[in-house]
Order: sequence, then structure tokens, then C-alpha cells
Amino acid sequence: MTQDQKSTTTLGLATVIYQVPDIGAAKAWYARAFGQAPYFDQPFYVGFEIGGYELGLHPDVSEGQPGPGGSVAYWRVARIDAALEHFLASGATLVSGAQDVGEGIKVARVADPFGNVIGLIENPHFAVGR
Repeated sequence: MTQDQKSTTTLGLATVIYQVPDIGAAKAWYARAFGQAPYFDQPFYVGFEIGGYELGLHPDVSEGQPGPGGSVAYWRVARIDAALEHFLASGATLVSGAQDVGEGIKVARVADPFGNVIGLIENPHFAVGR
């Protein structure tokens, strides 16, 4: 692979940004749901480091609306059922329950209190950096 090819190759999820109308409420919810405080906390952007990736909260809804009309980022989890239970207990609502999509890969989707859809994926075949 040439240097030019390396610079254009997708390496995996780096950041997903959710538009939120109330950054304070969103920051509190995501801190509770993901079990950690943000590493970057400003009125214009809140960033969480989750397993080597970034989850960002952006309060300027003029740049994009929260809700199910956008893309869904899938976050890797070790056990889909436990993760789904945790998110629902944290106040998320069920969009689609855990389902096996083949070869042991399981996915589910929940919505945060602001309408953003969060994908969860248990994939025994995927390792970061592989």
C-alpha cells in the first residue's frame, strides 16, 4: 500500500457527534450512560473518550438536527444484552432489540433522551487495529 493509499484508508470509527439542544442535560446523560466524565468540556462542545474513540456533543442544532434522521454510529460492546439493559436503565428508549445478524454478530439500537439513535454491536470477529 502506498503512502497516498494509507492516507485515504478508513481506519475505523474515530468520532461520532450528536446534535443536542441542551448540552448540560446531554452531558449528564452521556456521562451516566457511558459511566465516565468527558475529557473535553466546553459550552460549544463536550467530548468523551470511549474505548479509544470520541463521542462528541454539539449544541448548535443549526448545523444538524438531533434525532433518527441521521446516521447511526455503532459502538462496540462485549455483551449486547448487558449493554442494552444498561442503556435502557440509564433512560434510553428501545429502537430495536438485540438481534443476531449472522456469524455471531449482534446489533441493537436505542435512542437517547434527545432523539439520537445509538447503535450497539457485539462482534466477535472485530478487533481494533486489525
